[in-house]
Amino acid sequence: MSESSEGESITVAALEVLEALTEQEEADRHRLELKVERAFCEAGSALRELRDKRLYRSTHKTFEAYCRDRFNYSRDSAYLKIAAAAVYDNLQKFLPTNCRQFPLPTNEHQLRALAKADLEPQMQASAWLQGVEEAGGKVPSGRIVKGIVERLKEKPLIKASDFCQVGDVFTLTRLEGIERKYNGCWAIAFDVSGINVKVDVHDIALTVKPENLKPIDSPDVRRQLPAILERIRRLRNVGFLDRGAYGVLEDLGRHTYLTDVEEGLLTWLEEYYKVNSSKS
Repeated sequence: MSESSEGESITVAALEVLEALTEQEEADRHRLELKVERAFCEAGSALRELRDKRLYRSTHKTFEAYCRDRFNYSRDSAYLKIAAAAVYDNLQKFLPTNCRQFPLPTNEHQLRALAKADLEPQMQASAWLQGVEEAGGKVPSGRIVKGIVERLKEKPLIKASDFCQVGDVFTLTRLEGIERKYNGCWAIAFDVSGINVKVDVHDIALTVKPENLKPIDSPDVRRQLPAILERIRRLRNVGFLDRGAYGVLEDLGRHTYLTDVEEGLLTWLEEYYKVNSSKS
């Protein structure tokens, strides 16, 4: 332990014991206090548990006084850490699968604005992704995140369900970063429960914004694309396709209807790899 930590232990030990903790509670308190000192996310989660279990009650009457004496945290600082840990958990849960390579927060100050704002968990994840984009793919500063939160409050958010329905078909546009390769591909919406739209493309599921979707109004295309997607999926699930087959499937992912030649190529691949088709 550091000199300051030793000093803190002496101070705590000298305090009047208000209510004795069990041996297990003492062990829990020590374990959780170490977490508070190591990392902001662990700190927030540990503080929450210390508060909820009232593990401070042997030496302090209030959680706030305990945080001040034990960690030199003000009330606001302690509750910010707790709120930031909750936001961090929401980011891990609600960040789209294809965005998990994006950096996560490294301190609670980056999440201060999100912790204070009254935003749904999915909105918190969306705001964080916007911050990462503005920071050039790096962890955004608290100032950047605060600016995004303020902009979100200025204008009403459009729900995905106000923009489209499950099964609607689109052409992807204005995607950036590693997803830009899907610009021009067709996509089918399968989840419109948040502010973003989850769509299937020929080889992956993506989470995109409404502005990334250009509606396709043709009834024939709306009817045919789900069947084409299923045929492509069956072939990809074979798992040992030749590179030429992958090339054909990639190309089909950019066309909203099949020419006779493309239909023939797809049928030939299904026959070659012994995959049953379900043509519509």
